[in-house]
Amino acid sequence: MSLVNLLVIVAVVALVVARQIKPQRIRTGGRKWLVAPVVLAAMALREPRLLDPHHTAVAALLIGVELAVGVLIGVGWARTSRVWTGQDGAVWSKGTRATAAVWGVGIAVRLGLMGVGVMLGVHQGSGALLLALAATLLVRGGLLARRAQALRPSGGPAPSYGDHVATAPWKDRV
Repeated sequence: MSLVNLLVIVAVVALVVARQIKPQRIRTGGRKWLVAPVVLAAMALREPRLLDPHHTAVAALLIGVELAVGVLIGVGWARTSRVWTGQDGAVWSKGTRATAAVWGVGIAVRLGLMGVGVMLGVHQGSGALLLALAATLLVRGGLLARRAQALRPSGGPAPSYGDHVATAPWKDRV
């Protein structure tokens, strides 16, 4: 595992945990939630030994299971996050205790997969973990964006202060 990948993984996990603790505004207008998963997937796919050349079938199977776990964690994270509409019409999200439990189970399963790989003698780099993290963030972001759209059926921007206020047709004197 390269130092850069290790630092990226630690930084992303720290950011994810920090964002679960406090409410975060969900922006429904853009695709900003796609940036982190795409960057993580690109970093994973540039790994020279994503698959162990001596155990390609088992390594591919472990990566597939890792991706499936990542998708399930993303679904669990999105489903257990509290989503609501603020007074200004903005949609907000915050992780719950169930979200923390989903993360705990996911980390335990990932550690178990790493243990299986070690027992089978499969070399595992950080690529599989980066791909699973990308899958988690992609699924979570997509599902939360979908939930946010359901709360705001118009899909338009959130109302701003002063919207729908009648303006006088004359000019004020100074």
